[in-house]
Amino acid sequence: MPHDLALKAMNGAHRLLLAVTRGRVGYDALGMPVLELTTVGRRSGEARSVMLTAPLEVDGHPVIVASRGGDDRHPAWFLNLRAHPEVQVSMKGGPRTPMHARIVGPDERAQLWPRIAGRYPNYAGYQRRTTREIPLVVLEPAG
Repeated sequence: MPHDLALKAMNGAHRLLLAVTRGRVGYDALGMPVLELTTVGRRSGEARSVMLTAPLEVDGHPVIVASRGGDDRHPAWFLNLRAHPEVQVSMKGGPRTPMHARIVGPDERAQLWPRIAGRYPNYAGYQRRTTREIPLVVLEPAG
């Protein structure tokens, strides 16, 4: 499964691509919009940002997938938003917008997961690699 350094390197390369192309390339990945999620570190209390794809929208709100490439551990950003669900989201390099990260429950996940895995088979593969149920998170306006 992906090593923390590999994940950080991929995120850095993505940011470099965005910078070099001045945002013309990198805000879309395999047909999914790419957003920047900023969480509060659960231990450090400091802002932590990561680039993520949003394979689906629910009522106009992006859904993100805590897959970590099918690893048996949750991604750090998910652990952070679980502890502090008030996050900031930037779409297409725009301003950071305060949002609330809502982890979907079992019934809603049962509806959303087949839509995501059916359209983007890589997510289905990630789920097959791990025994944990990969969480889905809806990013909704704060307040």
